[in-house]
Amino acid sequence: MLRLFPVVLAMSAFAADDPQVTVFRSGEGGYHSYRIPAVVATKKGTLLAFCEGRRDTRSDTGNIDLLLKRSVDQGKTWSSTIVVADFGPDVIGNPAPVLDRKTGIVWLLLTSNLATDPEKSILAGTSKETRRVWVTHSKDDGLTWAKPAEITGQVKPKGWSWYATGPGNGIQLKSGRLVIPCDHYRSPTARYSHIVYSDDHGATWKVGGIVGDKMNESTIAELPDGSLLFNMRSYAGKNRRAIARSRDGGITFEPATLDEALIEPVCQASLIRHGKALLFSNPASTRRENMTVRSSKDGGKTWNLVKALHPGPSAYSNIISLKGGHIGLLYERGEKSAYETITFARWK
Repeated sequence: MLRLFPVVLAMSAFAADDPQVTVFRSGEGGYHSYRIPAVVATKKGTLLAFCEGRRDTRSDTGNIDLLLKRSVDQGKTWSSTIVVADFGPDVIGNPAPVLDRKTGIVWLLLTSNLATDPEKSILAGTSKETRRVWVTHSKDDGLTWAKPAEITGQVKPKGWSWYATGPGNGIQLKSGRLVIPCDHYRSPTARYSHIVYSDDHGATWKVGGIVGDKMNESTIAELPDGSLLFNMRSYAGKNRRAIARSRDGGITFEPATLDEALIEPVCQASLIRHGKALLFSNPASTRRENMTVRSSKDGGKTWNLVKALHPGPSAYSNIISLKGGHIGLLYERGEKSAYETITFARWK
């Protein structure tokens, strides 16, 4: 295991009149920007907030590290930064964490590419290398992380070009299966959502069901009846989320449809099960603004507004169930740009 930086509580904390706290602020800590949030709770209840630390610019390529802050008080205060993975001048990101409730291990899937190989080049087939898939894990509540191990050969079939894990949380099914939502391209315009899964507690990973095209970044939840609801960023030109259901643990999915109730600006979103209900977060607009949480008590057939968190610029998010029935949301938020901070909100 790699022990990295000592953990010291940060000074940021909730204000009495605004239960939201800045976890990462762009321009601080030696990074130009922080993007792509993901959050998971350990078996002990510690919250782990991941993101990409973009060293020199806000670009999706360049020197990008995978970072983490921990909270032992349900998101009220956060530790100093831990570097989970640093691939030198290149890209390592797209965090997709999942807790194995039986072993207590937190698994984290990631993707990488050379800084000199932007997405456009990888899609065009002119890049020097391609996107690669990695997994690391922590056995001590996120304090230390194993050296990332490459699993590209297990989860990326020949002919797939761009590839992304998550970003956002994976889930563990009642069966024990670990499921991570992902996406890939097969040509510059053929976008697909898919899952990868592990039935041996993270030792090996396989490709599961595939949905597309015209889909990519995705999120997934298990319903009380054991079926899965797959919710996907859509390029159908309708500014609505796409959904598909699985009755076999994610091995196959039914054809996708658009959810007319879930407006989107073509952006990442987050879906979890909270008790018997579903919770969904995204910028509920045709632009990246108006971060909103909705709930469904009928398996995603209808949706109701739960909370409007920020009317201004906002983008990627990850929602999480907390102790005592509370709910948390880690999301990109700003006043002039959605990428000024990664903020944590908490409410009941």
